[in-house]
Amino acid sequence: MASSREESLEERMQRLDAELAKRRADDDSDDAAEQKAADSRKGYAEAMKLSSEFIAAIIVGALLGYLLDHFAGTGPWGMIVLLLLGFCAGVLNVMRAAGLVASPHPVDRMAGRENGRKDGA
Repeated sequence: MASSREESLEERMQRLDAELAKRRADDDSDDAAEQKAADSRKGYAEAMKLSSEFIAAIIVGALLGYLLDHFAGTGPWGMIVLLLLGFCAGVLNVMRAAGLVASPHPVDRMAGRENGRKDGA
């Protein structure tokens, strides 16, 4: 009787191990799916941030150009120039935020000014 009881215990332990292994595999696949979804959300958030920076720069340029034309009476030229300037600023902001263009560090800017003064003096 003790032998059959030990066999029954071993059989139950094997079934339990198999079931635990199956659940661990399911948990790993769930974790991988959650990580993929988190990466996707992060990508969407970055895209929304970059697009809003770009659009905001264009809108600000157009608004300033309109106000310049309205108060100075310069016709469409203020809006055209400032709209293009806003577009360029938007592209530069997006490139800086994406890491394609590094913004100058204040120490580098100061070193450039000092070198320019020494050479010009």
